[in-house]
Amino acid sequence: MSLDRVNSAELSPASGFSHAVVATGSRLVFLAGQTALDGDGKVVGATLPEQFRTALTNLLAALDAAGGSPRDLARVTVYATDVGDYRDKARELGAIWRELAGRDYPAMAVIGAVRLWDSQALVELDGFAVLD
Repeated sequence: MSLDRVNSAELSPASGFSHAVVATGSRLVFLAGQTALDGDGKVVGATLPEQFRTALTNLLAALDAAGGSPRDLARVTVYATDVGDYRDKARELGAIWRELAGRDYPAMAVIGAVRLWDSQALVELDGFAVLD
């Protein structure tokens, strides 16, 4: 399995994501959207960084259960109820990402959402990974 991250010099510099990821492998893992739900199904964390940490931890736990690791992520989509707040906290969110998932960045997008499934949720992450 290989994931080759491609960042063209013709595009703005990629910071915290890759512009393209070329994936070669034999298994695809599609990861359902994860929010800041704890084991009891309750949203935890009052701030975006707190919820982002839990949502990313949940996404990585699902990936681990499927036999993958953070470096296998090819694509992640972030749904945020307040994109302005997400941009304002991008440095802090990036530090959380690096702590939990490392620096092998997948292709990513941040999408503004009016509301997520759980009304208290501020952020949701989904994605897919490529495994051997």
